[in-house]
Amino acid sequence: MKASPADQQQLLRLQSIDTRLQQLAHKLRSLPQTAELQALAERDSGVRGRRAEAVGALEDARAELGRIESDVEVVEKRIARDGDRLTHTSSMKDVTALESELVSLRKRLADLEDLELVVMQKVEDAEARVAAIDDERAAIAADAGRLEAARDEAAGGLGTERDGAERDRATIAGTIPEDLLAFYEQRRTRGGGVGAAHLRQRTCGGCTITLTGSDLEAVRRAAPDEVVQCPECDRILVRTDESGL
Repeated sequence: MKASPADQQQLLRLQSIDTRLQQLAHKLRSLPQTAELQALAERDSGVRGRRAEAVGALEDARAELGRIESDVEVVEKRIARDGDRLTHTSSMKDVTALESELVSLRKRLADLEDLELVVMQKVEDAEARVAAIDDERAAIAADAGRLEAARDEAAGGLGTERDGAERDRATIAGTIPEDLLAFYEQRRTRGGGVGAAHLRQRTCGGCTITLTGSDLEAVRRAAPDEVVQCPECDRILVRTDESGL
């Protein structure tokens, strides 16, 4: 690949900005609030799981209470019906049967009402558990809000610097030939974020290997507009007056 020495040197400016952008991204990810927010999110996930279980228990208790209330209504209607029949019958046989059935129904009603009180307490306890969990989630949300505000404040300066660096990068990238820029991006992807390195005093700025022997001779013989690469790390080597060739 051919590219003018000036265009190749622009790669060093671009690499410097890309390195700074990587550093800024790392700082943004490493803000202390970020880790604390992650811990809160994990805690909230556990609380949500407990809430789902508590809501399930509450729904079961309410369904059970509904069934009991329905049974109570049925028994009360039967008592009312049998009581009405009892007042309107003159048959001793029917009176005896109705009175016996009413005794059984009243016993059944008493049992249901006792059970109803027990299940009503279950409903109240389940509602209290859900409310307590909701309070816990609200507290987590409040803590997260404070942390997010602190994180955003801390990240403000970094974000501003990142935005400026991205604008500078776009400007410099716009001055570099497309084929050279594409080759640089390829090398940068493969080179852990470093696509071009300054060859200073015969040493590669990417992997710090000092060129000797045939490798050094090959770089010396390369034309100024030829794009050369480090024989060790394969990054673009940018030659300047400091290269020691």
